[in-house]
Amino acid sequence: MKDKIAKADAEVQKLISQKRMKSDDDRKVGSDIFDKSTLETLYKLANKNYLDILNGEISTGKEANVLKGLKEDKYFAVKIYRIATSDFKKMNLYIDGDPRFNIRHNNKRQLITAWVLKEYKNLERLSNANVNVPKPITALNNVLMLEFIGDENGIPAKTVKYQKPKDIDDFIEKLLNETYKLINDAKLVHGDLSVYNVMNFNEEPVIIDVSQSVISDHPIAKQLLKRDIENLHNDFKKLGSKISLSEIESHIGVEDGKILSLKQ
Repeated sequence: MKDKIAKADAEVQKLISQKRMKSDDDRKVGSDIFDKSTLETLYKLANKNYLDILNGEISTGKEANVLKGLKEDKYFAVKIYRIATSDFKKMNLYIDGDPRFNIRHNNKRQLITAWVLKEYKNLERLSNANVNVPKPITALNNVLMLEFIGDENGIPAKTVKYQKPKDIDDFIEKLLNETYKLINDAKLVHGDLSVYNVMNFNEEPVIIDVSQSVISDHPIAKQLLKRDIENLHNDFKKLGSKISLSEIESHIGVEDGKILSLKQ
C-alpha cells in the first residue's frame, strides 16, 4: 500500500509541478487539498487518460476547490472536495429523501463519494434537459471532472457576482428560461441559485454548483425553491432589475410556491 501511495504521489506531483502555481495562496491550495487519497484518485484519472496537467485554480469554496485540468490541448474543470472540511450534516440533509442514493450516514468517505456522484448525476440530468450547465465528464471518489467554461486560452468565465451582465433584463430572462427547464424538464430544484452560482459566459447564463440540487418531489424541495426565487429576486434587484417575485414565479412555471408541472 505504501508503494502504491508513493507512486501515486510521485505521478501527481508531476501534474502539480506543472500547475504554474507560484504564490503563497496557491501553495496553500496544494497542501490543503492534495491528501494521499486525493493524490491516488488524481493518479487514477491521469492513468485513465482523463487528465495530463493541473494548470491553476479557478475557484475556492468552503468545501471544494476547482482547478483547471489539461488533456492534450483541451481544458477541463477539476472539482476536488476536501474531506476534512466538508459539512456532512448538510450533505445528509440533501441526500436523505433522494431514492438515487442509499448510504451509511456515519461513513464520511462514502458520503463524499455519494455527494460527488450526486453532482455528476444532476449535471447529467440537466444536460439531457438542455439546461445550460457544464457537461459532466467523470466522477471518482472526491473528484469531479466537468466541462471548462471559459475561453480557448484557459481564462475561466466569472460568476454574475463578479461579471455584471451588460443588459440585466435580457440576462435574467435567459436565466429564467434555463431555470424553467431545470425545474420542469429536469425535475430538479437547484437549492442555492444566486449570482454566486450562475456564470456570465459571453452574456449567456451558465448554472453551476448543483451538488445540493434535489429532485422536485424531495421533502425539502418546496423550501429550497422558495429560497431560490427570493435569491434571484433580491440579487437581480441589486443589479438594477425591476422584475417582481410573481413575475419570476410565472416565468419558471411556479404558482404559490408549487411547481405547475407537478400538479395533477
